Amino acid sequence: MQEKLSWKSKISFGIGAFGKDMVYAIVSTFFMKYLTDYRLADPVFVAVLFAAARIWDAVNDTFMGIIVDNTRSKWGKFRPWILVGTLINAAVLIAMYADVDLSPTRYAVYVGIMYVLWGMTYTLMDIPYWSMVPALTSDENERNQISAIPRFFASMAWLIVGSGGLYIVKYFGGESKTLGFSRFAIAVAVIFVVSSLVTVFNVREKVVATSGSGEKTDLKKMIKVLFKNDQVLVVLLIALFFNVAYQLSNSFALYYFEYVCGVEDELFSVYTLVAGFAQMGALLGYPILGKKVGKKLLFILACLLPAAGFALLFAAGYFAPTSAVWVALSSVVVNIGIGFMLVILTVILSEVVDYGEYKMGSRNESVLFSTQTFVVKFAGAFSALVSGIGLKVIGYQANQVQSATTVAGMRTIMIAVPAALMLVCLAVYLKGYRLGDKNYRRILAELDVRKHGEKAEGDDGTRMADFDKTDTGTEKPDDGGQI
Repeated sequence: MQEKLSWKSKISFGIGAFGKDMVYAIVSTFFMKYLTDYRLADPVFVAVLFAAARIWDAVNDTFMGIIVDNTRSKWGKFRPWILVGTLINAAVLIAMYADVDLSPTRYAVYVGIMYVLWGMTYTLMDIPYWSMVPALTSDENERNQISAIPRFFASMAWLIVGSGGLYIVKYFGGESKTLGFSRFAIAVAVIFVVSSLVTVFNVREKVVATSGSGEKTDLKKMIKVLFKNDQVLVVLLIALFFNVAYQLSNSFALYYFEYVCGVEDELFSVYTLVAGFAQMGALLGYPILGKKVGKKLLFILACLLPAAGFALLFAAGYFAPTSAVWVALSSVVVNIGIGFMLVILTVILSEVVDYGEYKMGSRNESVLFSTQTFVVKFAGAFSALVSGIGLKVIGYQANQVQSATTVAGMRTIMIAVPAALMLVCLAVYLKGYRLGDKNYRRILAELDVRKHGEKAEGDDGTRMADFDKTDTGTEKPDDGGQI
């Protein structure tokens, strides 16, 4: 019987996500607008830079997964990389937002180098951080908790940066937005380092592979892992469509509320503040709801709620574009679903790790989680291209009143496209995912047999050939702990 995780470990792991996501939030939410509106960079240059950097990151992610999988140290696989990556990435973040006085050409070169370095160094700590999830516990209810807790802290970070970011920038820099962002970045970097240290010193990995744990991972084995584990592709497709939708709406929100609604500071802050609380509520509720209604229903809600919320925001943009009430209501509906999806993606990828061990005898957490990070980065690259080139195509002019065509284009990019992509996520899940509650319990029972050499409780002798290929999670999971 595996030792239960202490609440100190669970909370310490979650705190690591707080600083990590503050960093990601200040870049994802503000950096594009920082470049186009405050540094007056060409939107196409920004789009190409963001896309190229994310694609390069995506390639690096796969190799980082191999490196982490092959790491053997007294601190385990993951914590050394979390520490090193945090320290380097914090320094690069400060340099990226530095209030430097350069010519446009030199600044383009400078910011290009810094942005690529930021993505590479973020990978150093992000992949090992999320790869720890399946290594912390194999208990289904504890894994629901350990997947939800860091997402809760992450949502808190996005809430603070999103709803308060513009006010913090004004407080730090006065009329100088560049100075304000520079000081804001320094503060975020300090918080990032402190929160990662809490994780590194208080969290230990507990789950190891039942066999093959000493085998080195290389590129050939990584390809084998990805192709032999048939559920990886399903989860990665879901992650791709979700992250394109999520990142596209996030990156475009500042433009939408300023140029479509005409009230940037107030409405953007309302939207992101409510989003943070809605996501945190969903994250807290997931372990409770998961054991009562099952994973499948929660996944359906995770897709349908954002689509409905975007539809509400689209309608409100016509009949009440400056209404904080309608913006808040639409944000609640969108982000309850987003909160569910953030947990579910971590949960089902952790299940895919166990499934891979079931089929091949090795866990390969970092390889599988790095492929998800690859997809997230690829989604970011695509979103950046759509955002930057989209701004150019629809005729966007920085700091000016936009034409009717531009406004319609902004509505499409911010709302219509993400809503459609959430429906695509649902179709992929219902069609392809088969590690529902019934099948997953069979996998855990078989792994327990291998570890202990005896029949495990709940093991009915079912093997791969007997799997229910329609099992996407229709059964309610057993009762267990909750947040």
